[in-house]
Amino acid sequence: MSLRKDLDKNTLYNGVKTLIESDRPHLHLPQKKLYTLFSLAFQHMLFSASKNKGHYIIRVEDSYLAEKLARKAKDTTTRRFLGKMIVPRRLSYNGSTFHLDFFNIKSWGVTQNLAKEKIKGAIIVKNASVNPLMDEASLSFEEEALQMGLDKNYFLSSLISFVPQTTTIAFDCELPETQKIYFDFIEEKEELVGGVKLSANINLNDVD
Repeated sequence: MSLRKDLDKNTLYNGVKTLIESDRPHLHLPQKKLYTLFSLAFQHMLFSASKNKGHYIIRVEDSYLAEKLARKAKDTTTRRFLGKMIVPRRLSYNGSTFHLDFFNIKSWGVTQNLAKEKIKGAIIVKNASVNPLMDEASLSFEEEALQMGLDKNYFLSSLISFVPQTTTIAFDCELPETQKIYFDFIEEKEELVGGVKLSANINLNDVD
């Protein structure tokens, strides 16, 4: 028996519909279920890409996290899609092109050269735990960015000024440019403050 428990179809559809219904262009998913949230965000991106062809960026903290997401995301399509992107870091699908980069600015070689008007959306994923492969002396992205005179959230702020739609998955992180979205099927131990808690029961096929 598999230890993996994928999202059931109704939960996945309703979660994606929640993101589609949001009236804010830049969303922040701050809950702890990183693999669940990534599946919802990625399926939302696929839906958006089917309606609005162009380039879409998936920016993950590091390659270690990207590999974990490709193994542990909570639906088969997301796992397979990201798994195929790990090495080439680029994949064309259904008229749109998806690009994978990391918080390390040196990995932005392709995405920073894309025509800005052709970039339609981005997912940004910050790890909720420390990468065990990192040397203890290594600087975090935030520390490195501050040393370079950049905003500590440059992994997002570098995109948000020209990308029309972003979804950031980051636990215990304040992103003032974004609207927090909470999903009611993800159990919270503490009262939710300062965000929007939504659910939906509308089939995606009904969305224009």
